[in-house]
Amino acid sequence: MKPIRLVSGFLTVGFWTLASRVLGFLREALILAYIGPGAQMDAFVAAFRLPNMFRRFFAEGAFNAAFVPQFAKRYEAGEDAQGFAQEAFNGLGFAVLLLTALGMIFMPGFVWATASGFAGDARFDLTVDFGRVVFPYIFFMSLGALFSGVLNATGRFAAAAAAPVLLNIFVIAAMITGAVLGGEVIRWLVWTVPLAGVAQLALVWSAAHRAGIRIRPGRPRWTPEMKHLVVVALPAALSSGVMQINLLVGQQVASQTPSAVSWLFAADRLYQLPLGVVGIAVGIVLLPDLSRRLRADDRDGARDAFSRAGEFALTLTVPSAVALVVVPLPIVRVLFERGAQSVDDSAAIALATALYGLGLPAFVLQKVLQPLFFAREDTRTPFRYAVWAMGINAVVAIGLHPWLGWIAPAIATTFAAWAMVALLTRGARPMGEEARFDARFHRRLLRIIAASLLMGGVLWAANLALGPMLEAAGWRYFGLLLLVGSGLVSYGLFGQLLGAFRLSEFRSALRRRKS
Repeated sequence: MKPIRLVSGFLTVGFWTLASRVLGFLREALILAYIGPGAQMDAFVAAFRLPNMFRRFFAEGAFNAAFVPQFAKRYEAGEDAQGFAQEAFNGLGFAVLLLTALGMIFMPGFVWATASGFAGDARFDLTVDFGRVVFPYIFFMSLGALFSGVLNATGRFAAAAAAPVLLNIFVIAAMITGAVLGGEVIRWLVWTVPLAGVAQLALVWSAAHRAGIRIRPGRPRWTPEMKHLVVVALPAALSSGVMQINLLVGQQVASQTPSAVSWLFAADRLYQLPLGVVGIAVGIVLLPDLSRRLRADDRDGARDAFSRAGEFALTLTVPSAVALVVVPLPIVRVLFERGAQSVDDSAAIALATALYGLGLPAFVLQKVLQPLFFAREDTRTPFRYAVWAMGINAVVAIGLHPWLGWIAPAIATTFAAWAMVALLTRGARPMGEEARFDARFHRRLLRIIAASLLMGGVLWAANLALGPMLEAAGWRYFGLLLLVGSGLVSYGLFGQLLGAFRLSEFRSALRRRKS
């Protein structure tokens, strides 16, 4: 995959992820307005985190790391890739169906294990109730992740990237309908989640069918190919599970403070916008490309793809991180403060957003570094590093909680993310030159940082100048648009002047995507 085509893939995935994240903002704004931080929202966040946690554990982590390289190898060599995908589908479907049944039965135990601070108040029973409704979402999304892996491995990124948009569309429509009809909005929200999972699975299943990969449900079989898939996938699944444990440690700590789970969830949604648009796009596109290059012994091409992925990621991520640190409060107040959300809620969410912003480049760099290992079918090394990061996260979150309270998990998450990047970087050194960023990357990185810091100064000044407009009920949206626009324009100008990037490169990639 040439650099322009590589960036084109990033932009395709990034476009649909951006659409999903923008709709996600609207979704969270409606949740905060109709439901607001409190018992019901805390319960929904904790309940919805359960299927998402297991989805990443069983599907995204395992299949992005193990299934995609093995399927891509068979697909390009003409070695019955469809049969391999069929066996993987049957095995994954059986495992996740069993997990879904266990989750429905033992939901009170899951809730106690992930949010023990809810015990003894109304949040516990609400979370159990909501959890039993939303937990089947894992079944549909895990199978959907397999079809997404098939599509990504064959170079078809659009449908898989567009699938998450459906969840937000369904949920937004349900909440508005519930509010208009005068029903309990939270019930409309909860019951819509599994329905959206069905729609997402249908979209990627039909896209794979059109791509010539026709998979039907069948009896699972234990074959040598499935044994090898499990051997490679298990450490990757455990690695993803470790990262989810980090979230649960934070939730456990935050659950001791009323509304804190809701605050951290809202802040998480903000930093997930650039992380999703950039980090996830880079990880999805880079892995199959590196796998193909390494099989062809194209080490120069692998290094170029790795370096351009890192360059593209940081070009968009570093300025986003600076913006989240410099002006989190006006962003939070304009996007979320209405209805049931108060000024104090906005201040708490803004503080958490700034702390997550400090770790944003680390979260994205992990998505760039991990494919170096996964493309070589090495999933054990990232797992070991993830365990170390989990320990660091737990020590910092629990250790700082007596002094800093609910905000300790945000600090711990950022600290652990940078520790993970350091470990991955050190572990990649023995791989050779193709696992090191090239000279162009290092030149541009310094310029990206300089342009981002200058943009931060412009944002700080613009925030002061636009303060009255950002406070005015009828003008605050326009004020935020001007604030964001000042950041985009200033970063574009500083970046071009300093040589941090060339807009012509993005125009070429856009033309490639359209063609």
